[in-house]
Amino acid sequence: MKTMALKALLLYTFSIITVQADTATVQMHSIHSTGVGDFIGLIKIRDVSEGVQFDPNLKSLAPGLHGFHVHENGSCSTGEKDGSLQAGLAAGSHYDPDKSGKHLGPKGEGHKGDLPAIHVGSDGSALTPVKSERLSLNDLHGRALIIHANPDDYDHQPGGARIACGVIP
Repeated sequence: MKTMALKALLLYTFSIITVQADTATVQMHSIHSTGVGDFIGLIKIRDVSEGVQFDPNLKSLAPGLHGFHVHENGSCSTGEKDGSLQAGLAAGSHYDPDKSGKHLGPKGEGHKGDLPAIHVGSDGSALTPVKSERLSLNDLHGRALIIHANPDDYDHQPGGARIACGVIP
């Protein structure tokens, strides 16, 4: 009986560790052409049966919809483009492991880094979860999450300027 109870306890403990291991917490910061700025909140990422879910708890953003993407590199530093420094360019392009070269939205067959938009309320906070059916947490470690100034049309405009960034541990 004791052996059975010990096995049940070990199985229970292992399942708790597994659940905890299937999450990541990303510290998000504002970004500017001068570098990384103020802390604006956290995004918790977790595996769910339909893929992966991003649970934002952000503040100090402009109200409205904002483009939201996973980028290939785990950096929020500036980079140079057309002779000037720009926010978050060190994060690289959208995560595209299949080399599709296409920007077709969260459910399309293009970049896997294309996520649904982040909704920011009139108070500057973003609290509404976002899901991606095409990703798992294992795909994301060491990559950057970028929030853009504008919504993404998943065609020609990937959301404009990069305004917030965090590196996924």
